[in-house]
Amino acid sequence: MNTQTTKNHTYIDGHKIAFLEQGVGSPIILLHGIPTNSLMWRNIIPELAKKHRVIAPDLLNYGKSEKPESADVSINAQSSMIVKLMDAIDARQADIVGHDIGGGIAQLIAVNHPEKVRKLVLMDSICFDSWPIPEFEPLQEPGAESEMSLEDFLSMMKDFLPKGVQDKSVMADELINMYLEPWSTEDGKHAFFRNLKRLNKEYTQAVADELSNLQQQTLIMWGDQDPFQKPDYAPKLVDSIPNAELVWIKDVGHWLIEEKPAKISEHLNQFFD
Repeated sequence: MNTQTTKNHTYIDGHKIAFLEQGVGSPIILLHGIPTNSLMWRNIIPELAKKHRVIAPDLLNYGKSEKPESADVSINAQSSMIVKLMDAIDARQADIVGHDIGGGIAQLIAVNHPEKVRKLVLMDSICFDSWPIPEFEPLQEPGAESEMSLEDFLSMMKDFLPKGVQDKSVMADELINMYLEPWSTEDGKHAFFRNLKRLNKEYTQAVADELSNLQQQTLIMWGDQDPFQKPDYAPKLVDSIPNAELVWIKDVGHWLIEEKPAKISEHLNQFFD
């Protein structure tokens, strides 16, 4: 029995995709957003893995996955990559949990490959026209990357991450450094800006009307103080998906998984069982 989280990787379309894995049973896929990686789920994985096989990939161009200079890293391309990953690791149907842009990827998989998704969880998810967030829009401008040194970029990100929590003590230096580690070289900075350039609401808007066709039981979970993915979007998402329910996580911001991992694990286990 797989009782420890293991670090694995496989190759999809020639690119190395890293993932964390623990447990046996029906699969759960955990999808992170920007600027995080699979380690965001580190406190959730052991709880879910008591009854399930839990897989948390690093998206292409994130975390320990490959950061190719010319690959498409839009949420549309990432959704295709996750579907291929599921087949490659024999998790052909799974419960899919997505946070932030991971939630956008999860929506695309559920709409375009409904047979892949048993149950769906969207946490503080991009949806409709909710993104890119204003904080990232200036970074999408031509020349933004070349005008910013690595040091200035990392300094900006160190200021940005704590804005996503209510309890600032949660976003300690150690945690900030864990999230910034993949971006903390020139190559990492270039990869981050490539991701920023593909933050585009066209894909979530394209599937907005199709959310009404989803048959899966869906859990929408939202931090009621989220400054990035505004809480107003949560009820809109619930109204668009037929079998959806909404759970508010009180007194937390966007990084709700960092602020209240035990509460979130409890909600997820209840929903999946």
